[in-house]
Amino acid sequence: MGVFIQFAQAQPELASWILNVNNATGYSGISSNVQKVQYSNDYVYVSATCIPGYDIGPWAGNPNIPANQNFVFKITRKPTQNTGNPTKIGGGHIGIWTNGVSIFNAWDAQSYNNAGVWNRNAYFFEGKSFDNCLGHPAPNGEYHHHVSPKCLYNSVDSSKHSPIIGYAWDGFPIYGAYAYTNTDGTGKIKRMVPGYRIKQATSRSNGPIPDQTYPLGCFLEDYEFVTGLGDLDSRNGRFCKTPEYPNGTYAYFVTIDENQAPVYPYVMFGSYYGVVTAGNSGPGSGHVTISETVQTYSNSASISPKNTTNIKIFPNPSSGNFNVILNDFEGNNFDLNIYNVTGQLIYNQSNLQPTIGYPVSLKNNKGIYFVEIKSENKVLLREKLIINN
Repeated sequence: MGVFIQFAQAQPELASWILNVNNATGYSGISSNVQKVQYSNDYVYVSATCIPGYDIGPWAGNPNIPANQNFVFKITRKPTQNTGNPTKIGGGHIGIWTNGVSIFNAWDAQSYNNAGVWNRNAYFFEGKSFDNCLGHPAPNGEYHHHVSPKCLYNSVDSSKHSPIIGYAWDGFPIYGAYAYTNTDGTGKIKRMVPGYRIKQATSRSNGPIPDQTYPLGCFLEDYEFVTGLGDLDSRNGRFCKTPEYPNGTYAYFVTIDENQAPVYPYVMFGSYYGVVTAGNSGPGSGHVTISETVQTYSNSASISPKNTTNIKIFPNPSSGNFNVILNDFEGNNFDLNIYNVTGQLIYNQSNLQPTIGYPVSLKNNKGIYFVEIKSENKVLLREKLIINN
């Protein structure tokens, strides 16, 4: 199994996407989440509508309406640090969440008196138009999140390392808010704290005096980065070991406070750590033409019907021993399938019955897997499983 372990650990850029395998729809009946994941040795191509599987809207004071963006993004599978001039994070989409929804940065694309000096904090100026999932549509109908996507992952679970919830255009992963205390993968799980703080200023050069209308923190320039203040660098990331990258990777993190409220700079900020792949950013971007031979990845973390909340797989992550139980579920004789990241079936058990716990052992098979529950050829659940040792 040694060869497989190394291969599996290289696959999170393929395995992390929420692939729509059930023709599910979201807002206005538009197909939701990621439609297709294709890949070559060097790149992953993600096709998505930019419509999530969770309910979105309404958007107070925002007249825009979400629309199918028909995106195809190109993400490198071999991200590298940019040792030259860093690429500035601009406006529009700066990365993609694992459900195919766009990531925007902390800026709302406007400034005080349109002078380009005091740039407006989107969370302050546009936050009232965010829906319950903390997203809203742009004028072109592009639904997006400037801050931690509340409905994409369990942001209140501080007991384990957060999952990958997105990728930046330099190919490095974006994680949820919780990680190991130490960058070497040791220590308890803690909420990642950014290194930014509000400057204690009584005036703003060529800008408004801080008051109730323009309080400190409403402009990006109100903040300063202090080395060592938090867990993360000025880009809101760090080089560290994670469950998906046990040998270490640079990773960005979303930042929230103890009450789950977004904390500046929210996601990635300033400039990209790595070399950016062309075609994903700028006007008209996100419609990459695939000009190389690719394969279709067919075993991503697919969406699950809403009635599967009583299917439990625990613990996850695990050491290889875990349990599957179907509580208060209609029907019987369910099938349990477990696949590795290449789509190979490695475990099968038939005739599972409701209310009974089924122990499974995959010890000495460290890596990423997908647990699938089926009934009469209908997939009821496909959930990512991480085995740590």
